[in-house]
Amino acid sequence: MIPPELPPNHFPDGSAWFTLRTKVKCEHIAAAHVRQLENVETFCPRIRYHKATQRGKVLFHQAMFPCYIFARFDFEKQSRAVTYANGVSTIVHFGEHHPSISPEFIDFLRAEMGNEEVKTLEPVLKAGDEVEIAEGPFRGLKTIVHQFLPAKDRVQVLMEVLGQLHPVDVGTKDLVAVNYL
Repeated sequence: MIPPELPPNHFPDGSAWFTLRTKVKCEHIAAAHVRQLENVETFCPRIRYHKATQRGKVLFHQAMFPCYIFARFDFEKQSRAVTYANGVSTIVHFGEHHPSISPEFIDFLRAEMGNEEVKTLEPVLKAGDEVEIAEGPFRGLKTIVHQFLPAKDRVQVLMEVLGQLHPVDVGTKDLVAVNYL
């Protein structure tokens, strides 16, 4: 007897990866609640980045895919429990069709993220980039990178003083790229 052919992207146990729509800014909450369901695997990729605020340079976390997470489960048996998990709005669908996600895509994302589901984004500063000084006496000042000084982990920016541009060395840890995210 020939075993029945599995639908595309399905595992031998009948499960597949699906995209779940979550409530706004509740991706990590939804992922935690869906994880508690038996025989359900979740993946909630997040990014971490620095941003200039009134308090200085602050580390922010946000979902890589705002309002979406991924879950692997048997749709026929567990779709109702997954849909009603706290923080989940719905399983993404087009009419009556609930598309599954390729396991290779999930594996690729996991490889990019590393062991954690969080990836830290570090801006690569180069000459001509607009930056904002996030720490020190010049906090809040926007300027342009003139030269990168990798040996000192500093950059040289041009600041206008008394109507003339002067190069000033600033530590890269004190800068935030403007329009980075």
